[in-house]
Amino acid sequence: MSITETVKEKYGQAALRVLEGKATSCCGSTPSVGDACYDPITGDLYAADQKSQIPEDAVRASLGCGNPTALAELKPGETVLDLGSGGGIDVLLSARRVSPGGKAYGLDMTDEMLALANENKRKAGVENVEFLKGQIEAIPLPGNSVDVIISNCVINLSADKDRVLAEAFRVLKPGGRLAVSDVVTRGDMPEEIRKSVMLWVGCIAGALEENQYAAKLASAGFENVSLEPTRIYRIEDAREFLAGEGIDVNAIAPEVDGKFMSAFIRAVKPAR
Repeated sequence: MSITETVKEKYGQAALRVLEGKATSCCGSTPSVGDACYDPITGDLYAADQKSQIPEDAVRASLGCGNPTALAELKPGETVLDLGSGGGIDVLLSARRVSPGGKAYGLDMTDEMLALANENKRKAGVENVEFLKGQIEAIPLPGNSVDVIISNCVINLSADKDRVLAEAFRVLKPGGRLAVSDVVTRGDMPEEIRKSVMLWVGCIAGALEENQYAAKLASAGFENVSLEPTRIYRIEDAREFLAGEGIDVNAIAPEVDGKFMSAFIRAVKPAR
């Protein structure tokens, strides 16, 4: 099964669980218990006042690793696009922030997530929202049409990150902003250890090393690139899962601790 099909299956199943009134799985492979799924990657990303603005199912379907809407500095009248919008939490929050006069698009390839997102849109009563079906490697919007691109722990799932960033650059207006949350790594580590921890983090295609991420953004044409760690994952966060995989946690701790993190990544398309 391809990476794309694997991601589609995983997130389709997550959407169906929400539609059935069940808890979603945690971002990593840690199983959720009832409705009490907490994990250090996905937990406590949204403030209570943000959660109160949107349907509960949009919150329950969130499998992100950050809160790009809190840091994207959205302004009324802007057009914003969420890459891999899932159940729609960041699109619905963004739509309120760009009102009046603005619009929020959500792009997702999974039919089940799109159905859930549209139902959440209906429940929220938000009109300036449109959910699009498609892949983030081929954004179905014209060039120079979006003021801000956000994304929440999705670009790392792509097998062709260069294409994703090139597409983001294309659809942004001159002077437009990229403001995404994503999982990144810091420094080198043995590949087998990296794969094991990535299973826990839930990033099927693997995260980029932070300097590699910045280099890819620059290669796509972006400037003013910055990466700001928002959560640093510790080996203790993954101890139970890794031990269940037959991994000697104490032995790999020096290679892993503090090297996986969520980060807020900013970049700008040149205005010229």
